[in-house]
Amino acid sequence: MLAALRTDARVSGARRWKDRAFTLSLWACALVALIPLASIVGYVVVRGYQGLSVSFFTREPAGPLDPYAGGIVQAFIGTALMVGLASLMSVPLGILTAIYLAEYGQGRFANSVRLIAEVLLSTPSIIAGAVIWSVVVVTMGSFSAFAGALSLTVLMWPVIARATEEIFRLVPQELREGALALGLPRWRVILRVVVPTAGAGMLTAVMLAVARGLGETAPILLTALGSDFINVNPLRPTDAVPLRIFNYARTPVEALHVYAWGGALVLLVVVLALSVGARLISSRQRSLMP
Repeated sequence: MLAALRTDARVSGARRWKDRAFTLSLWACALVALIPLASIVGYVVVRGYQGLSVSFFTREPAGPLDPYAGGIVQAFIGTALMVGLASLMSVPLGILTAIYLAEYGQGRFANSVRLIAEVLLSTPSIIAGAVIWSVVVVTMGSFSAFAGALSLTVLMWPVIARATEEIFRLVPQELREGALALGLPRWRVILRVVVPTAGAGMLTAVMLAVARGLGETAPILLTALGSDFINVNPLRPTDAVPLRIFNYARTPVEALHVYAWGGALVLLVVVLALSVGARLISSRQRSLMP
């Protein structure tokens, strides 16, 4: 018996050392992975804070003789307009798709919808912009914020649909069965039980989709074109922050490069805030799941 105890002690000690070694290796890998992110964030902060000012957020672009007197307020308004319109279209469509796939989706049609969503998740954004350009912009005869919002909808809808479907599948089946046993119809069970239970997860999916839509440049370039003036008409060409960053980054005017870095910093902060917020909400959702 003493020999067996000594063997167990040696085995346990070896396992503890292996566990510590693998734990240290995982932490080291995580730190190595964080180095590029930290370097990018630090570089953008150092270069971008110089372009932040009151006029940066309140004025339209100035003339080439005095570029420091202007700003990119029209880009912030255009981004809010297009992402807002895209959210109005993609959020209801994505949630309804997720409800169908999670609660009713069986057979070839449901599998086809999942396949389409998976394909769109991996499709390059410029493809979505090219399709909307050929279908909407050419038909309407002009670039517009509405066309830009449609291209963002194509990119945001699959994120919301697939993520929300997985959240709905995490809702315990016992909750559905209990509500059905009380005599509630299936649609009321979904609205009163499933959706409220998965509310935090749905919000996480929407935040991730909005974060993706905020940073897209290629589809906006092909559909909204851009503008130097404030526009709130969805049927006219409209500017956006990623598009303004792209245009200023390739200009030879050095003063405009500062505004490009400032716009990149604002966009980085917003996207990081949405991503971190979505992560925190997702963690809280998992901890509250029975």
